[in-house]
Amino acid sequence: MKIETPSPQGIEETQYATPAADAAGATTALLTEARKSADRWAWARALSSRYALVLVWAVMAIAYLVIMPDKFGHMTSVQAIFGSQQLLVFLAMAALSTLIVGEFDLSVASVMGLGATIIPVLDGTHGVKIWLACLVALAACTLCGVVNAFFIVKLNVPSLVVTLGSGTLFIGIAKLLAGAGAVSIIPNNAFRDLTQLVVLGMPISFWYGLVLCGAFAYVCACTPLGRHLMFVGANREVARLAGIRVNRIRSGSYVTAGFLAGLAAIVVVSSVGGFDPTSAATYLLPTLAAVFLSTAVVQPGQFNAIGAVIGIYFLETGIFGLQLLGLTGWIQDVFYGGGLVFAVALATIVRQHSKSA
Repeated sequence: MKIETPSPQGIEETQYATPAADAAGATTALLTEARKSADRWAWARALSSRYALVLVWAVMAIAYLVIMPDKFGHMTSVQAIFGSQQLLVFLAMAALSTLIVGEFDLSVASVMGLGATIIPVLDGTHGVKIWLACLVALAACTLCGVVNAFFIVKLNVPSLVVTLGSGTLFIGIAKLLAGAGAVSIIPNNAFRDLTQLVVLGMPISFWYGLVLCGAFAYVCACTPLGRHLMFVGANREVARLAGIRVNRIRSGSYVTAGFLAGLAAIVVVSSVGGFDPTSAATYLLPTLAAVFLSTAVVQPGQFNAIGAVIGIYFLETGIFGLQLLGLTGWIQDVFYGGGLVFAVALATIVRQHSKSA
């Protein structure tokens, strides 16, 4: 290619571009265009990585709607799915309290079971006012969190061992208090309306769960405390060197888990009017499955409150639809167990991918 340029003396000079220069220019242009194309699709890749589970949820719901429009498409199905999982929402937030700081609490369901047993025992058996019984149960559940924190943080016993043992202990105490079988409260409409009052087509406890989830997410994302929690969960030793009181954060996470499990106890007793302590252990697997599913949505690779709530209703939608198709009994265990294995495997893959990237 011939290029004519004026010389300082006004005499035109002729320069020739080499083939290598032409090739370099073409390569640069191609790279620039490739970057622009990648930028155009970056939002789509980010959206798919964050909300793929939501897409699967939508596809599953549409499939159920096509297969059985008369059953699944009714408003009662929506209410059955979204109006029945408040207990799991509260338990998921309790489990998240420890998981986000790198701890593990297998006792949250048992703590809830102890609190849900104390309320009807005090109210139905001993005649204590229902509100006072709730406060006693809430204090007892918080104390359970203190006990866990003492052994794990102060004595440095592995959290898996402590919470597995303390969970069994708490359920044993609950069975001792309840005697034989389930215990019930004295019928109380005001206490029942605390969770069952219908607001915008849903029990008010559904809105409690959303508020709790939103508050949890806000604290983790927008406050110094939340940043400290995430920092401790990411690297405990580095957080300590940065001046964060790591042991205080760890202890607080267990106390918070106990408190939230106590709130879950109030929710379940208000909803059903009593509790059977032998059923407490059945809530642990669904809670863990939903919490680990949170690592696959909204913030891939991280435990998060919004993802946990999405996981809860994703699992419930799948189970409810299969039950409408006639698969009852075993399907719940299979779905929750498979969901937990899938969630943990997916979280591991995402974590490995993040490290390699």
